[in-house]
Amino acid sequence: MEAAVRQTMTEFWKEHSQEATVQEMMLDSNAQLLTEHELPEILSLLPSMANKDVLELGAGIGRYTCHLIGKAHHVTAVDFMEKFVEKNREDNSHLGNADFLQDDVTQLNFPQNSFDLIFSNWLMMYLSDEELRKLIEKMLSWLRPGGHLFFRESCFHQSGNCKRDFNPTHYRTPALYNHLMTSAQWQGDKEAFGFDIVLTKTVQTYVKMKNNKNQVCWLLQKAQREGAQQGGFGTFQQFLDNQQYTRRGILRYEKMFGAGYVSTGGPSTTKEFVDLLNLTPGQKVVDVGCGIGGGDFYMAKNFGVEVLGMDLSANMVEIACERAVKEKLPMVHFEVADATKRVFPVGTFDVVYSRDTILHISDKLELFKNFNSWLKPGGKVLISDYCSGEKPWSPQFEDYVKQRGYILYTPKRYGQFLEEAGFTNVRAEDRTEQFIQVIKSELEKAEVMREEFVQEFSKEDYDAIMKGWTEKLQRCELGDQRWGLFYATKK
Repeated sequence: MEAAVRQTMTEFWKEHSQEATVQEMMLDSNAQLLTEHELPEILSLLPSMANKDVLELGAGIGRYTCHLIGKAHHVTAVDFMEKFVEKNREDNSHLGNADFLQDDVTQLNFPQNSFDLIFSNWLMMYLSDEELRKLIEKMLSWLRPGGHLFFRESCFHQSGNCKRDFNPTHYRTPALYNHLMTSAQWQGDKEAFGFDIVLTKTVQTYVKMKNNKNQVCWLLQKAQREGAQQGGFGTFQQFLDNQQYTRRGILRYEKMFGAGYVSTGGPSTTKEFVDLLNLTPGQKVVDVGCGIGGGDFYMAKNFGVEVLGMDLSANMVEIACERAVKEKLPMVHFEVADATKRVFPVGTFDVVYSRDTILHISDKLELFKNFNSWLKPGGKVLISDYCSGEKPWSPQFEDYVKQRGYILYTPKRYGQFLEEAGFTNVRAEDRTEQFIQVIKSELEKAEVMREEFVQEFSKEDYDAIMKGWTEKLQRCELGDQRWGLFYATKK
């Protein structure tokens, strides 16, 4: 079976490699113009390659090879079409320390821990699911601990406009790539390793130039696996998408909070808090833990700002992207990203905005230092988050926090973290009374729409929501759970 797949792919690329041109490589007559815009976009997403060893898979004629050679210690460029490899070697071998190999990635082998970065652009869609699973395990072995994998694929359907007599390409969904990547493990000599998602996002060049959102790229990091994580899942991201934020669970929250929202107070608290920022047209906002995007659409519509929404839950981002199609707001973008690993150039944003998300992150001080770096001078950070009362907590609250995997601090300590991260004009407000009133109003709303809720979901879903909100109210009234609002400025 796999031999037949390889033969089919070989025939496909023999047909599309006669001239070894960029148009053939991209299967698009507009390849030159697209390349001009997408190259800097893709390269900007890569981690630093200084003194790093890079493996480029499916290198083709070297559209990216020349740029990788200029930044890395050594590049190994691999492609299985002879004419592409010859063209790449001819154009780029003089640039520096690089090897050019003709090989089939399904047969490729390297020693363990050989590379710091593996780069792949339009390769995995030419592999069967089984071939891809095997390659992922190999890549985990080839990468050094902490090393990165960057890849970009066409999802859902083809993008290029070149005529194809036959097309054996596998147009997978982003969700399937996420599953294949994060579920893979490789057992080293002493430790097991897997991939953590750092970033998943659409290629904006294709959105802007072709209104095409099917071009998706990933940045993953090789990380140690120490057995089951939160909830028995391999990674925290898997826990979120398979337990805490299943698609059904998200839509249940939205029914309570209001269309587009999965955070406390929905549109009412969003309007109140966003008004504190005095946003102006053209500003750039990053929303850390964007959920399904309601707040981002609100900011873009009402203030003309550009918003990047990021969330570790792929389910959240998938729904946000679906809503973005209906909203038709080109200034709003979404990505699956780990805020603790995401890197932006210093001074990228005017505002960092986050609603009820950072409770999941352990090292809040380090995160706030990153926020400070991301902001322009005078930039603002606005955060609402679950907090706690002073210890000792009740046994019930201890169990709740442990079960959810939350890392909670008092509102006062939260504010101190912001000050320690270098922010000025820090306001740390205990908004628990407001939180209590919001919960009560949401419980009243739920009782009114009980029949509608049960019809849309189920009685079990309704009971679970009512139980969860009631217990939340009790935790707040006991003083264990608090809710904080935090506002600060970068010097």
